[in-house]
Amino acid sequence: MLLAIDIGNTNTVLGVFDNDELIDSWRIRTDPHATADELSLLFRGLLRGYNVNGVSVCSTVPAALREIRRMLVRTFDGIPAVVVEPGTRTGVPILIDNPKEAGADRIMNTLAAHHLYGGPAIVVDFGTSTNLDVVSSRGEFLGGALAPGIEIALDALASRAAQLRKVELTPPRSVIGKSTVEALQSGMIYGVVGQVDGLVRRIINELDTAPVVIATGGLASLIIAESETLAYHEPHLTLIGLRLVFTKNT
Repeated sequence: MLLAIDIGNTNTVLGVFDNDELIDSWRIRTDPHATADELSLLFRGLLRGYNVNGVSVCSTVPAALREIRRMLVRTFDGIPAVVVEPGTRTGVPILIDNPKEAGADRIMNTLAAHHLYGGPAIVVDFGTSTNLDVVSSRGEFLGGALAPGIEIALDALASRAAQLRKVELTPPRSVIGKSTVEALQSGMIYGVVGQVDGLVRRIINELDTAPVVIATGGLASLIIAESETLAYHEPHLTLIGLRLVFTKNT
């Protein structure tokens, strides 16, 4: 079985694949201060009963990746492991000014999106940041757009405005909020919907063709029901990309 590990700024997502099938997954808090020994205890507990014979990892947090590497040596010694970084064979041509700037998670999303849906495609990843990644018809990473994630925007507003606070991220009764809580929910959710739909439409105008638009990430389910442009929801797109890149490198 393959263990796929996607280390994000806020959450780390783990998935276990049996051949092509994702049979289990977990979402845990990313702690850049966690040691290799702490991670080893955590992973052993989660993976009890699974016979892991391969590991595939991508990360946007260098400090966490360093300890994950050490954990792999301690816990999965002798098991083939692929860490996605510059120089890793992904099969994704990166057509931006500096290919080393492209986050490993964005490349994994590109690889998985083209594998599952073909191209051209737009992947909208709702995480710590909201990433819009553009995939060509040949599976190339063309670039995209980055914006503050929903929770970051809400945290910033709550910390800078004395009479505002964090609220549950759920759609309010109407766009016209009848309370401060509903007004914040409306601004956060429908504001992000408008932002994403607007960016997607502008990208489509530049592509001059009709791409597949795919939502992924932990907060995608909040937005996809309200959006006019998000057509597909694949919550484990990055993990699927990690499975594909492991196959390419082992």
